[in-house]
Amino acid sequence: MPKLRDQDYMKLALRLARRGLGQTSPNPMVGAIIVKDGRIIGQGYHHHYGGAHAEVNAIASAQESVNGATLYVTLEPCCHYGKTPPCVEAILQNKIARVVIGALDPNPRVNGRSVQILNQHGIETKVGVLEDACRELNQAHFKLMSTGLPLVSLKFAQTLDGRIATVSGDSRWISGEKFRRLAHKLRATHDAVMVGIDTVLRDNPELTVRLVKGRNPTRVILDSSLRIPLDAEVLKLETAPTIIATTPRADGKKLSRLRQMGVEVLVAREDKSGEVDLRHLLELLGERNISSVLVEGGAGVITSLLRQNLADKVVVAVAPKLMGKGIEAVGELNIREVSQAVKLSFSKIYRLGEDLVIEARLNPRS
Repeated sequence: MPKLRDQDYMKLALRLARRGLGQTSPNPMVGAIIVKDGRIIGQGYHHHYGGAHAEVNAIASAQESVNGATLYVTLEPCCHYGKTPPCVEAILQNKIARVVIGALDPNPRVNGRSVQILNQHGIETKVGVLEDACRELNQAHFKLMSTGLPLVSLKFAQTLDGRIATVSGDSRWISGEKFRRLAHKLRATHDAVMVGIDTVLRDNPELTVRLVKGRNPTRVILDSSLRIPLDAEVLKLETAPTIIATTPRADGKKLSRLRQMGVEVLVAREDKSGEVDLRHLLELLGERNISSVLVEGGAGVITSLLRQNLADKVVVAVAPKLMGKGIEAVGELNIREVSQAVKLSFSKIYRLGEDLVIEARLNPRS
């Protein structure tokens, strides 16, 4: 059997890390492998927020001493006290000889400090093995730590001619059942799901995870003048927490009533149109350690985020249907030349039932 390389062990660590998807936020997903004399003697991953970190789980799983072994970990070990003690201490105490790291942690409390500590104690370190894949795994964490803003994903279903609803507003169901199940999986793997008040008034959605197993995201409702009915499904807090984002012009009595009901109301700045300033709102959500937001509509919210270069990803189901006139998925972006168009980098394109699903990254316009 050929000898495994650092990249091979890091691939295994990445595979382990993905098991924490939807469970670790606001912490990143991390996987760890311990190798000694060419044998894997321990492995672990970060199971859930507040639980032991990947490195500690890997050490605990080892059936023999890890003294002199090599630790492969997808993200730089922590060196500060949080919900758990620093992983660097566990590495030192157990006399691991070499640490191979996928990517440095952009968290200001870490960001190279752990590598420095390990080197000071004579432990060999190697950084940057499969770095792109390790960063991609935790792209929400990297964005929040570097910008203070959560990763924003736009999800919608449209007809082949780009309509998300008929002229009368009917949208059930453009996509098939399999895409609707995927939509619930996306909810379960994002910290928050965001919609505009028109979506709430039209559909009265729960915005919870029901078609798959997973935790419910925080529900964020854009409601600049607090039009939300007090009996709306999203205000039933026993199912999931809710944040209403509004503006200073909102009715004070209704704002107080919502807070008395236990609903968190964020008063954000107004934009030029008198609506919630979306960048300011994302900053407020980032301050609450919300690292990823799934935006489910409506068209006005999606368009505003695109116009302001605030979206990072899109997940679109294209249904094999034509509607002619109807509500457009994306509205006016103030584009007058093709060269000004929002550019996408396709990540995945695949069939899901009858629908064609496109997952893409957005390349912000300059």
